[in-house]
Amino acid sequence: MFLEDEQARLEAQLAQVEAERGTNLGYGNHMADDASEAYEQAKDLALRHNAEKLLVQVKEALERFQQGTYGLCEHCGAEIDPARLKALPYVTHCLRCQQRLNL
Repeated sequence: MFLEDEQARLEAQLAQVEAERGTNLGYGNHMADDASEAYEQAKDLALRHNAEKLLVQVKEALERFQQGTYGLCEHCGAEIDPARLKALPYVTHCLRCQQRLNL
């Protein structure tokens, strides 16, 4: 199932970001080295935050699958378009309800 593959990918990405986490900020020989390290730390933090957020959404989608409510809009109860689920398998709203929520 795609959701389980996505969960494994996100967990691996989080583990990789943690393993590569730099702790050398302020110990470089040059200010540019420190700036590069600070940039890398900020980038890793953003990647980790995004992966954590997606992982929560994927786990919630897997729970909906277990409960038999996967693919149903949480707002109106209608079936979510399969093409939408293929593109974003963790979505919780049909396109019409999502558009209303974005207004």
